[in-house]
Amino acid sequence: MSAPQFLRLSKLAVFTSLALSGVAHATEENNNESLEKIAVYGQHHKNYITEDVQSATKLGLTIKETPQSISVVSRALMDDFSLDDINAVLETTPGVTVEQIETDRTYFKARGFEITNFQVNGMGTPQDNGSIQGTLDTSIFESVEVVRGANGLMTGAGNPSATVNMVLKKPTYQTKVSASASYGSWNNKRLELDASTALTENQAVRVTFTKQKTDSYLDRYEQDKTIYYLAYEGQLTDSTTLSVNYVNQQKDADSPLWGALPLYYSDGSATNFDSSTSTASDWSYWNNSTEQVFVAVEQSITNTWFLKANYAHLVNEQDSELFYVYGTPDRETGLGLTGSASEYDHKDKHDIFDLYAAGKFDLFGMEHDLSFGVNQADMDNYDKLVKDDENGAPTMPELGSWDGTVPTPTFDDGLTGGDVTNRQRSAYISTRIRATDSLSLLAGVSQVNWQSKGMSYGVAKDKKADKTIPYFGTVYDINDNLAAYASYTETFVPQTQREINGDYLDPITGKSSEIGVKAQLLDSDLFVTLAYFDAKQVGLAVAIPGSPPDDTRYYGADGINSEGFEVELSGKITDTLSTSFSYSNINIDGDELVKNYTPKNQYKLAITHKVSEIEGLTFGLNYRWQDDTKRIQPVTTLGVIPVTKQDAFGILNLMATYDITDNVGVSFNVNNVTNEKYIHSLFWAQGYYGAPRNYAVSVNWQL
Repeated sequence: MSAPQFLRLSKLAVFTSLALSGVAHATEENNNESLEKIAVYGQHHKNYITEDVQSATKLGLTIKETPQSISVVSRALMDDFSLDDINAVLETTPGVTVEQIETDRTYFKARGFEITNFQVNGMGTPQDNGSIQGTLDTSIFESVEVVRGANGLMTGAGNPSATVNMVLKKPTYQTKVSASASYGSWNNKRLELDASTALTENQAVRVTFTKQKTDSYLDRYEQDKTIYYLAYEGQLTDSTTLSVNYVNQQKDADSPLWGALPLYYSDGSATNFDSSTSTASDWSYWNNSTEQVFVAVEQSITNTWFLKANYAHLVNEQDSELFYVYGTPDRETGLGLTGSASEYDHKDKHDIFDLYAAGKFDLFGMEHDLSFGVNQADMDNYDKLVKDDENGAPTMPELGSWDGTVPTPTFDDGLTGGDVTNRQRSAYISTRIRATDSLSLLAGVSQVNWQSKGMSYGVAKDKKADKTIPYFGTVYDINDNLAAYASYTETFVPQTQREINGDYLDPITGKSSEIGVKAQLLDSDLFVTLAYFDAKQVGLAVAIPGSPPDDTRYYGADGINSEGFEVELSGKITDTLSTSFSYSNINIDGDELVKNYTPKNQYKLAITHKVSEIEGLTFGLNYRWQDDTKRIQPVTTLGVIPVTKQDAFGILNLMATYDITDNVGVSFNVNNVTNEKYIHSLFWAQGYYGAPRNYAVSVNWQL
């Protein structure tokens, strides 16, 4: 697949990237585009180190100049190891835990908190929780940036976890065409087409199409994905640039999980089903569609100042009929479970506008950076849930021998749901002051207003919050290749609970501190980051003892406090050996449940080696390991409190590619080589197993 060297993020990445992202300012002085050219040292091509990737950032900072942690998963890494959805990408990302609770719903966590800010081309909105329905396909992305820590200055409401920014492929002015066809385990068939060309000297377009159909290791589960992508970029005048991106993703799933497997028997002992066992019925389905439009206009003002306006329109829809299984089975018979059918529809719409100016100014003989702007995000969420009254709650047979047969439901009872409107407005300003050639001081402030109206499943969601969010940072260049940094920033989450006097509680404040060092080694081919972080919640709603159930009042208390460190290394070690390695350690206080199911230690490693003796041959491995986790279930059965344990485990994936000609190549991937059996997540009281050993072979062509 082609891998353009320049990408442009619209503003909210600017938003996120300033304090949260590692982005870099090019050194060209004579045109406006130099303001946005950056060197993100993540991964690029087979060397896993990205140079001159383009990403809008208000202060035009390089990774080394930015006092927070950022990881970049490149197009090359996605291609090498067939990281075809966002779950697979984030499983390779330092410090991120993928909590895949169902086949088509996943949560992501970083530094002990849910990730609730997801962006495409830097445009995105915070949400009440971090669940992603369906799976986002990565064929249209050039890279995925993950910035860890609080992000309130850049995006408003959210947790002190991370921001995930998915950077779309950009049109190229050189004609490039590529195609890839693959086949793998469980009849997994996938086709990708990608074409980019110039229309005129100052205009270019790109078109991408992806189709995938596959069965699964899970009984009855099937997927059908279709993705269309169109991108345009043009120079309207010598000083004005327009870019437009359109995304349409459709994922249809038959017999998906809604809920998952019971994790313990009625005697308190752990269940141990076959990896293929599913609680999905043969008639259930879950269809997810996403349509997105991004428009950006950039106007050069002077050689060092520009004005940029961004607009995004995002619509997500879900249509599903689902089957949920609950209860506690008997260890000997497997009986004791009950089923429940429901029809669930969902639609959310986001309209986001951002306008900002950025540039440089001279003061006291030094050149400094300044950016300021405004942002508004309007979000509408609609849910509808209908129960099956006619069939009630059918008694389930033993799961191991069940074929998915259950009465087809009639959805005509228990209509409920939600209709909530959210609006976030913010105004922000940030600056970098160069105190000396080696010392930079960064500061910023964002004034954010949040308003919500509506009801969700019988609960009022009306809430208002105003928050002033600070950001402070400093970077000291020890030498040309080594820098030390420190930063402090905040974020917030509005709350609907009321204090003893009837007023709404203040928002939860997420506070994030970080110190570390960053180094460019081996002639800048290798980038290393060592970071220590401390993140905490302040003002979390806790019920006042003795409050009446129908009018419970709350007070603000400390929530989760996490601290730990992260080590990341990525780049080219030799001319033939490239790597991306990370180690993360986290200690959590304030919530024993979260502490228990969050792995304390994680290792992640990707390596590729070009075989010099055989031109065109490359081998690689992708390995991730986490230590043991557990979940103490909130029940007592036969006098025993069940404890679900997941032992430490590692997943090893291998790859090999061979370039038959300059235009044609083949690749072979084997995943979970050791056939490790493991539970995807203990985030919920149910869970299911990861995929056993599987393979895929593909043929790749490019012009």
